[in-house]
Amino acid sequence: MIQIKNLHKAFNDLVVLNGINIDIEDGRSTVILGKSGQGKSVLLKLITRLLYPDSGNIYIDGEDLGLLTGKYLDSCRLKFGMLFQSAALFDSLNVFDNIGIGLKAHNLFSESEINSITSESLDRVGLSEVGEKFPAQLSGGMRKRVGLARVFAMKPQYILYDEPTTGLDPVTSAQIAKMIKEMQEDLKVTSVIVTHDIPTGFFLADQIVLLDQGNFSFSGSVKDMRNSPLDSVQEFISGYKEEADLKYR
Repeated sequence: MIQIKNLHKAFNDLVVLNGINIDIEDGRSTVILGKSGQGKSVLLKLITRLLYPDSGNIYIDGEDLGLLTGKYLDSCRLKFGMLFQSAALFDSLNVFDNIGIGLKAHNLFSESEINSITSESLDRVGLSEVGEKFPAQLSGGMRKRVGLARVFAMKPQYILYDEPTTGLDPVTSAQIAKMIKEMQEDLKVTSVIVTHDIPTGFFLADQIVLLDQGNFSFSGSVKDMRNSPLDSVQEFISGYKEEADLKYR
């Protein structure tokens, strides 16, 4: 479980997170909705210790992240996989090596095991034929799928998704969302998805929260959000039509 207690983060005079609290339960998908610039990506960086909070605590499986250093912090980070907004592939490596780079860095597997895991991961996202290609040769949707394959290869306990469908057309966005849901269900992982894409958020969420003006103005189910009388919720979802819901088969 990830527990966030009274978390604050500001950049000079700009307050991004103003005492947020949330419990992210194991095996469930928590979606954090919000407008651009509200601090959603900052929160992911705080959870992975890429940024430090000004105050407050983040607990990973009961351990205070702020107290971990050295090998203990490294061990905690191994629990996480992350799909970055840009997919964050290495341009100088082909797809196969991009997926296997994390496995090699941690020196946990033999070369033959790395090759087997990488091939399995590529098959999972339907890209078994592109292993020798380089990121520049791929479409945006394919790069996101390679990023998903790299996450899958590491078999993490927690997966963080930073705007997984940004910049993609509606059809490709739906494909990526369905792959994320399949990974969630098959691996029984804990997922945290930040997005401003309402159809994707509604499709993926077990728990959904709205980050607004530094705080969570709403937390609950998708049904509760649809029916919420809160002004912040209605302003965010105004114009959203249920016909835009993604269908999972």
